[in-house]
Amino acid sequence: MHEAINAPAVTDWMKTNVTGARAPFSFDVIAAGGSNLTFQVEDAAGRLFVLRRPPAKVLLATAHDVTREHRIMSALAHSDVPVPNVHGLCADTSVTGAPFYVMDFVEGRILRAQADASDMDEAACLTATQSLIDTQHAFHTIDLEATGLADLARHDSYVERQLSRWYKQYDRGRVRDLPLLEELHARLSARIPAPSGPPGLAHGDYRFDNTILGADHQIAAVLDWELCTIGDPLADFSWSMMYWNDPGDTDTFLESPPTLHPAFIRRDEMINLYAETADRDVSDLPWFTVFCWWKMACIIEGVHARALAGASGGGHISSVESIAERVDRTLAAAEQAAMGVV
Repeated sequence: MHEAINAPAVTDWMKTNVTGARAPFSFDVIAAGGSNLTFQVEDAAGRLFVLRRPPAKVLLATAHDVTREHRIMSALAHSDVPVPNVHGLCADTSVTGAPFYVMDFVEGRILRAQADASDMDEAACLTATQSLIDTQHAFHTIDLEATGLADLARHDSYVERQLSRWYKQYDRGRVRDLPLLEELHARLSARIPAPSGPPGLAHGDYRFDNTILGADHQIAAVLDWELCTIGDPLADFSWSMMYWNDPGDTDTFLESPPTLHPAFIRRDEMINLYAETADRDVSDLPWFTVFCWWKMACIIEGVHARALAGASGGGHISSVESIAERVDRTLAAAEQAAMGVV
């Protein structure tokens, strides 16, 4: 049994809070993600659930907020944004050492790597792509008051808040000095673009890897809402575009981006499709590209700090040195993208 699950206590909680769930339960780590721990839970009848909780060690400020995830997915339950059905939140840390929530397991395909799309033809890839954009536009334009999410965060200064948040997270978990990270933070802060339009719900890490495709290649569920806030939709889309790689790209966020599959449209076409669907000016994307490389460096440095402390978040962790080297490469990509931009 995983150290982060107190099986008897969680079993008692599930019997009380998850309608129809039948003990005994099995708890298996889902090998994805390096932040919150995600478990597949199977009950005695073969019914599947998912349990999410923070990692067992080294919680960085503002990270791993499963309570926030639970609130957001519960609020979206009856909207046009597809999310799993959520059964409940346990805020009592005496149960298994941290808050957790339980939701339904959604069957489908997750595109984590190019191989995951190998049997998809152009029609399937275009359907998935349009659904990815339509779903993002749906949560960017959702009625925040009607869903009860208007008080999730401030509605102004999103980019400024992002620059502050990620710098503070790096600084609070600091395990080494990174002068280039600090220099780029100053340069980005001096050239912040104007908002692209009214603020909306920003997922914070939206990509195929955080969605589940149904049999019809439409988005069946959007996952991993821990970074969600209220902000500039263009900033949120720009982060998504960092995962949309073309053949020949030398610097990528993922080891084997699914969009390298030749049946997917190329990045420029994707940007045009988004601009048309959302009716949004995308001329500030170069600035956001620099910002995204910088932000990713901050995130990976957080992984580096947790790895030094022995926490993996349930995912595969390579050597600590290789993580640090990846941070350095990511900062170098940010510096290259910044030429003539900031």
